Amino acid sequence: MERLATCHCGQLRLACLGEPAKVSLCHCFDCQRRTGSLFSVAAFFARSQTRLIAGTAQSYTRPSASGFAVSFHFCPECGSSLWWEPERMPHLVGVAAGAFADPGFPMPEQAVWADDAHPWLALPAEIAAHARNPVKAAPSD
Repeated sequence: MERLATCHCGQLRLACLGEPAKVSLCHCFDCQRRTGSLFSVAAFFARSQTRLIAGTAQSYTRPSASGFAVSFHFCPECGSSLWWEPERMPHLVGVAAGAFADPGFPMPEQAVWADDAHPWLALPAEIAAHARNPVKAAPSD
């Protein structure tokens, strides 16, 4: 299966093959500021399963709440943040789940930085909540 993630104006397009390795919701204040919403939802794909098929992205790198840098790639025309590369998980690429514009997209399996969540926001019980990021090692070759 191939999924297509696009920015708001459509000039930037990223193809993602197969199923995401994980889908994660993040409540951290950095994600809240980046999205202008209460959280972000990312579909993480193996780096080898993603490829830019149209457009030219600009990027912005910043430290993250977990202490590792993250490089965000966004459309220079409309400003949509389409994908990011977390230094903490170099084998994965995070793609904005909303960029797939698919109501049938898989639900997040976890919520991270739940300590920063708005207290009136209730998530489904099926989503495991973590106060911060769970520590996971990169897969060995």
